[in-house]
Amino acid sequence: MLNPVDDKLRGALSAALPASAFPELTEQYLVEPRGRYHGSGGLLVAPETTEQVAAVIKACREAQVGVVPYGGGTGLVGGQIIEDDSAAPVILSLERMDKIRAINPEENVIVAEAGVILQTVQEAADGVNRLFPLTLASQGSARIGGNLSTNAGGVNVLRYGNARDLCLGLEAVMPDGSVWNGLSALRKNNTGYDLRHLLIGAEGTLGIITAASLKLFPKPAQMGTALFAVPDPSAALDLLSLAGDIIGTEVSAFELMHKTGLDFLAEVGPEVRPPFARTPDWMVLVDVGSSAARDPQAALERLFEAASERDLVSDGVIAQSLQQRNNLWAIRESIPEANRRIGSVSSHDISVPIKSIPDFIKAGRQALSALSDFRINCFGHVGDGNLHYNVFPVPGKSREDYETERPRVKEIVHDLVHQFSGSISAEHGIGRLKTGDLEKYGDPAKLAAMRAIKSALDPVGIMNPGAVIPDK
Repeated sequence: MLNPVDDKLRGALSAALPASAFPELTEQYLVEPRGRYHGSGGLLVAPETTEQVAAVIKACREAQVGVVPYGGGTGLVGGQIIEDDSAAPVILSLERMDKIRAINPEENVIVAEAGVILQTVQEAADGVNRLFPLTLASQGSARIGGNLSTNAGGVNVLRYGNARDLCLGLEAVMPDGSVWNGLSALRKNNTGYDLRHLLIGAEGTLGIITAASLKLFPKPAQMGTALFAVPDPSAALDLLSLAGDIIGTEVSAFELMHKTGLDFLAEVGPEVRPPFARTPDWMVLVDVGSSAARDPQAALERLFEAASERDLVSDGVIAQSLQQRNNLWAIRESIPEANRRIGSVSSHDISVPIKSIPDFIKAGRQALSALSDFRINCFGHVGDGNLHYNVFPVPGKSREDYETERPRVKEIVHDLVHQFSGSISAEHGIGRLKTGDLEKYGDPAKLAAMRAIKSALDPVGIMNPGAVIPDK
């Protein structure tokens, strides 16, 4: 059993850190974006250096007080919020660790502290004619430490991989307060267990990431974007395969959207202008990044022509300017905000084998319709099998009207995901929201290994208590 923050710990931390490391604990640190988790308080600490982070962890370990890491606060599974009134934690914000320590375009490496905002990393890379490809709707506020701690995905996974695939090395404070200096820029380093991959995706339960060496890439010389109307998800998968044949590895993103998402935008905003006179039931947004020797617009035109001959597309728009490209992407990037304004009954970040996407979508609609009347907004990164399968009230009702049905909705969706050999968390993590689901659907051997690792590295259990690891 962990202790709450007391005067003795406050005094120890005040002696170890400057006054600037103790900002006011405001509401933003106690409520997550969907409003489903509300923190009970605690002590907010915002160190500026790795040494200060180490001092915090050492003091909390001695006092047996929980530490909840806080990045940009954009997490959607409650990983940054603890609600236990009996054990008010230290909330460890990385926001003041916001320096770009180094950037080397020749080696395609950038070293960023954990509190650097993702968009800042993107802009720093762009400033030396390089690309950092991790791209998220929350990139203006999400921070690198949180991106790595949740192994964030985003729209460019198809070509560049998840956050894990973009990281070469880490600096981190371990649960005993020691500092792991692993900021390697090496592409090959087989010297035993890879702590980097252990900490990435651990959501702060095994240590605090304080800095990272990240991969950069040559910037595509030309970009092409198209929005195609497809008859159904099966046609979208055939179009994905055809895009691979015609365009190859230059396809950066392949996003599936349903008409419901555009209906939500028309209903509550944000205001965007769809390019079709009549909104099709299903659409695919394709992004292509090419070298100077290749014309992405011409490649997309060839794709459209070949897809039309096979009845895979019925209409399409290929961006002819940067503004048109931005307008097409605005549709996709505005859907999460429209979802938030409508208010979901239950939201699901799931993945299934790519070939199973059409059958899963059909089975999910059938199973939920047997429970009640819902609107389903299914969209996502179909190129990597990740769907955001979100269930909403019908017009005239709110999510509060379905509160008693919400657990059953989640159970139906996650049971189907398990039946299709998928994952109940594709890119958002486990946090505190899905610990029960991990216990229910997780492999027993994996869960046992996770508990053993947690116990070995963090025997007191101070690191983000209650997150990821299900209670026994």
